[in-house]
Amino acid sequence: MLHGHGDDGYRHSQKIIADFSTNVWYGGEPAGLKEYIFSQWPTVNRYPEVLAESLAAQVAAHHGVAPAQVLISSGTTESLYLVAQAWAGRCSTVLTPSFAEYEDACRLHGHELRFRPWNELQPDTRLDSDLVFICNPNNPTGSVLESNVLDALLANNPGTVFVLDEAFIEFTTRIQTATPRLMRFDNLLILRSLTKAYAIPGLRLGYVVGPAALIARLVQQKAPWAVNALAAAAGNFIFAHYTKVQLPLSQLLADKAALAARLAENPGLEIFPSHTHYFLGATGHGTAAELKRWLLDRHGLLIRDAANFRGLTLAHFRIGTRNATDNLLLINALTEWTDSLA
Repeated sequence: MLHGHGDDGYRHSQKIIADFSTNVWYGGEPAGLKEYIFSQWPTVNRYPEVLAESLAAQVAAHHGVAPAQVLISSGTTESLYLVAQAWAGRCSTVLTPSFAEYEDACRLHGHELRFRPWNELQPDTRLDSDLVFICNPNNPTGSVLESNVLDALLANNPGTVFVLDEAFIEFTTRIQTATPRLMRFDNLLILRSLTKAYAIPGLRLGYVVGPAALIARLVQQKAPWAVNALAAAAGNFIFAHYTKVQLPLSQLLADKAALAARLAENPGLEIFPSHTHYFLGATGHGTAAELKRWLLDRHGLLIRDAANFRGLTLAHFRIGTRNATDNLLLINALTEWTDSLA
C-alpha cells in the first residue's frame, strides 16, 4: 500500500496548519539529537556498519538480552517485510483492522492469508497458522492486548510465531513491552520503532528483538548497509540519553482524553475508545474521504482517512492528538462540518 498511509501532506498543495493524520509525536525530535546527527556527518564518507552492530549492542543492553537477539532495521516496515520473506510461502493470520503492511508483505512473499477480528482474540484462541501479526497497541484503534492474554496465546500456540508490533508502545500506559517474555517463550518476535516517539520517521529506524534462532533467520534475508550512518547515529543518541528523551506521555494522554470527550459531544460523529494518543472516529454524514478533503480545503487541517483499513468503513477516520490549541481548531472545524450537513 504505497499511498494509503497517514502523514501524506506532501501529496497536497494546500498549506497544512495542523496535521492530525500522523500518529508520530508532534513535538519534534529530542533536544540535542539534531546537533548530534549533524556532528556525525563525516561518517557518510564511509560505509556504515553492515548490520548496525554497535547500535544492536546498545539495544541489547537496554533490554537485557544478547546482541544476537537484536536486529536493527530501517524502520518497522522493513522489519515486517523481512519476517514475511523469512517465512515465505507459509500461512499467516492477520488481525483486523490493523496496519495494512502486514497483509501486503505477506502477499508479496506468497503467504496463505487468514483474517481474524482483532477484538475476538481470546486467551484460549487456537491459531493454525505459522505466523500471526499483532499490533500492540493496535493501529488504528488504539486497543491493547493485555499481558495475561498474550501469555496464554504464546503458551497455547507453541507452533505459531507471534510477530508483535510495538511501534506505539511508548504511547500508552495500559501495557508494557513484551520483551521480558523472551525469557520464557521462543515463539515471539517483537518489532520496535524508533521513529514514532522520537519524531524521526524520515530517518527510518527500528529493530527486532527475539530468540537468537529467529533473529538469525531474519539476518539471512537482510540486505547489507540497510541502516544508514546518520540513522544509526540517531539510535546511538537515543539509547545513550534514554531517560531524558521520553515524550510527555501523561500530558499527551490527558490532551487526548479532552479532545475525544469534546468530539464525542458532536452528534454527527462517533468517537471510539483508545488507550493511545490516536483514536478512530466515524462521520455520520458523507465519507471520511469527503471530510478529509473538506477539512484540508476549508481549514488546512489534515486527518487520516481510515477507510482502507480492512474491517472499517468509508465513514472511518483516525485522529492523532496534538496540542490544545490545534485540537480546538479541529473541534471547531468538525462542528462546522456537521452543522453544515444537518
